[in-house]
Amino acid sequence: MLENYTIAAISTPLGAGGIGIVRMSGEDSFTIANKIFEGKNKKDVKDYKSHTIHYGRIVDPKTQEVIDEVLLSILKGPHTYTKENMIEINCHGGLIVVQKILQLVLREGAQLAEPGEFTKRAFLNGRIDLSQAEAVIDVINAQTELALQSSVSQLGGGLSEKVKVFRQELLEMIAHIEASIDYPEHDMEELTYEMIQTNTEQLLEKVNDFIQTADTGRMIKEGIQTVIIGKPNVGKSSLLNALLREQRAIVTNIPGTTRDILEEYVNIQGVPLKIVDTAGIRQTEDVVEQIGVEKSKSSIPQADLILVMMDASTPWAEEDHDIFELIQGKQVLVLINKTDLPRQLDIDLVTEYVPLDSILEISIKEKIGLDLLEKTLKEMFFKGEIKMNETIFITNVRHKDALVKSKESLETVLETIELGLPEDCLSIDLQSAYEYLGEITGETVGESLIDQIFSQFCLGK
Repeated sequence: MLENYTIAAISTPLGAGGIGIVRMSGEDSFTIANKIFEGKNKKDVKDYKSHTIHYGRIVDPKTQEVIDEVLLSILKGPHTYTKENMIEINCHGGLIVVQKILQLVLREGAQLAEPGEFTKRAFLNGRIDLSQAEAVIDVINAQTELALQSSVSQLGGGLSEKVKVFRQELLEMIAHIEASIDYPEHDMEELTYEMIQTNTEQLLEKVNDFIQTADTGRMIKEGIQTVIIGKPNVGKSSLLNALLREQRAIVTNIPGTTRDILEEYVNIQGVPLKIVDTAGIRQTEDVVEQIGVEKSKSSIPQADLILVMMDASTPWAEEDHDIFELIQGKQVLVLINKTDLPRQLDIDLVTEYVPLDSILEISIKEKIGLDLLEKTLKEMFFKGEIKMNETIFITNVRHKDALVKSKESLETVLETIELGLPEDCLSIDLQSAYEYLGEITGETVGESLIDQIFSQFCLGK
């Protein structure tokens, strides 16, 4: 249940900035603001029109100390983010002034908001559903344009609408079964079984197709897990720097310079990559380097893509064989670097492990082949532009889990029909599928899960 008290928090990052915002939500927001705000026209805050901004000062009512000149935003429920009365105090950005205004607001009757409590109130008050609430944090955390587009689509209700259609189809089947049970004299049983089987098969196909978007959705949200591996000094860190277009990794001519895992996000033509630069794989007596080599190997199983870096100016070595053995079954792109130097690498040995169209020749030093590399990376995963307004992707593990459980319930319905079991058995599994889908939008979840989800939010949101 939603507690009937007013909350407050700082909604902008702490530190120096052009502006800072202290936000309040709840029935006492206007009363508290009226105690500390002095507008030029001396009007009571509650008498201002909704969705207007007013110039004035924040004054401590006990000491009459002027804390700052501000702009006060008046937002009257239910047409607000939380559907409650809200106040936003726009002051000068700075650690001290924002904190002093927050402390003053709390002293005059507000309570400090918990992480995500503003969005939680929006959910509990029915302005958004749970999937839209989760999209808020995804918008904030988006690392690339594609991830932002996906989150905004979910925030706008794209996922919710699709789930609602699925649930409506289930509800109609459940109602049909209940009618057949309640009115057996109409002899609807045979018709009901045929209709339920056909509709369940069709819905199962749609749910399964939706689940299939989860891998692409995960890559959109988290980035394509891309691991760069190879022998020492083949140009792995140079490649990372080239893709980032900045000197992020240390590069030297000394083999074994990279000793640890280095992770960075990069946006390549709209495609999000989470690139992992690893230590060179080789036999070594150096204890620290050995740890780095083991970390490199352990990063391979989780990778969506392996970029194998090779040196065109050095011949095939036993380490190259070991590397290709490690990456069997993975999505691989081989990059033969240093093509500006005299060639000693026999490419026929490479094609024994990967097809020729999975090999690119580049020179990071001379900036040869990097544009082709970026184009290839994009085409390998998304085959061109992804239109977020045309396709809804599953980007949340919790949503995928609910869909998988719903799918399993639908499969059980079909098994029940094959066994010729009573209609009420069908209704039980259809109801389970209905409830699992309701977990996505928050219609069938418990309070503990809601609290867990909103605890991941930042303060002030």
